[in-house]
Amino acid sequence: MDVSFLGGPCPQRGVGVVAPFDFALDRELWRWVPDEVSLHLTRTPYVPVEVSLDLARLVSEHETLCEGVRALIAVSPEVVAYACTSGSFVGGIAGERAMCEAMTRAGAVPSVTTSGALLEALTDLGARRVALVTPYTVSVTRSLQEYVAEAGVRVTGCAFMGLTRHIWKVPYRDVADMARRAVRRGTDCLFISCTNLPTYDVIPQLEAELRIPVISANQVTMWAALRRLGTRAVGPYQALIDPAARSGPALPDVEQQQEGST
Repeated sequence: MDVSFLGGPCPQRGVGVVAPFDFALDRELWRWVPDEVSLHLTRTPYVPVEVSLDLARLVSEHETLCEGVRALIAVSPEVVAYACTSGSFVGGIAGERAMCEAMTRAGAVPSVTTSGALLEALTDLGARRVALVTPYTVSVTRSLQEYVAEAGVRVTGCAFMGLTRHIWKVPYRDVADMARRAVRRGTDCLFISCTNLPTYDVIPQLEAELRIPVISANQVTMWAALRRLGTRAVGPYQALIDPAARSGPALPDVEQQQEGST
């Protein structure tokens, strides 16, 4: 059969992704990506360490990052994203910038990290007061708070789960419960941390309920990477992606204090 009329496959643009060895949500990343863009993922080497500040440092060492980037260059991505929140905030703002510089040197392409994308998204949304939801332990959560504060953003509330493994198994209802505990009156935006925490389907529902922008680790990572290609992430009625979804009435006052907040 003559298939010459098809003209061959459509040209595709590539986004390279370096993720930690335990990353389990490849399919979630793809849901933010338009049809003309392909994701090319690689993972850091396995280390027998639970989710902690030690693990964050191990999976973000420059040598490890550069090896991941070099493994991706064979398929010519136009941008490389490091998809790990804790690994990119554990060294503070200076550490995050150094990671991007190292990845760019290794691949000669623009680079982004999840935590750098977080600050970029907060700026785009005009958010200066943020609530945080994390699956982490208290020490890792506190490191995220310090990173956000270093950027001049006030943390208005926080809820965390204290998990050290199997974060990708957390159900949406638990994420939503933490969000309700974290958000206080006067909050501009809610950030749900950890690229291994499922968030795609819960974002529109939380935005409708809380009446503020809700952003997540995987969402901001894909949004920032695609931005560097001059294209947009896709997703159903999410404030970061769709400016029309950014306006809404203020959240009512919430008096109840949440368990496990800092």
